Amino acid sequence: MGTQLIEALKDVTLSIEKNEYVALMGPSGSGKSTLMNILGCLDTPSTGTYKLNGTEVSEMTDDELARIRNREIGFVFQTFNLLPRLSALENVALPMVYAGMNKADRNERAKQVMEMVGLTDRMHHKPNELSGGQRQRVAIARALVNNPSIILADEPTGNLDTKTSYEIMNIFEEINKKGNTVILVTHEEDIAKYAKRVIRLRDGVLETDMANEQTKISLV
Repeated sequence: MGTQLIEALKDVTLSIEKNEYVALMGPSGSGKSTLMNILGCLDTPSTGTYKLNGTEVSEMTDDELARIRNREIGFVFQTFNLLPRLSALENVALPMVYAGMNKADRNERAKQVMEMVGLTDRMHHKPNELSGGQRQRVAIARALVNNPSIILADEPTGNLDTKTSYEIMNIFEEINKKGNTVILVTHEEDIAKYAKRVIRLRDGVLETDMANEQTKISLV
């Protein structure tokens, strides 16, 4: 930022184990999005280390990082990030194109995950023909399609109404039960209650890291 040095994160020491469900919380500017980007191999720390499955990320090439992001990490964003000209099915299948899978296998796998998120009847709709909740379900299906070990969700309910938000969070809960590690960035206490562990950041520093005593029970 000009000549001024901004430390987004300072002395953050953190371990997240396989199959954990973690919420990252903190006010705007606390460093939670920077931490999410580092965990997702979108950014590398200027100092310190980050090991993913025992491998030091800072030593990976750009191609290796791209492969890790495609195979190991599924991203879900607040703004969905769907391609408007592609159908829901084509959006979900996209990560498999980059993984080199043939079209028949891509479509078969994409249909499976769309069924998992309850969108069997919306496969051939374009994003502008879907509700916000349906678009987020498409984004979740796309994140799951390559069987990643980690799901990173950045404010996944930020553009959704309360009822739809709870439906989306119930999907994340099911994903976690099936063995995926889920890491969620949110500023909403109600949403963080779904996680089993809550990490709070402030001014780039890890403020608290606690088990969630009030894990929310799924709504039927």
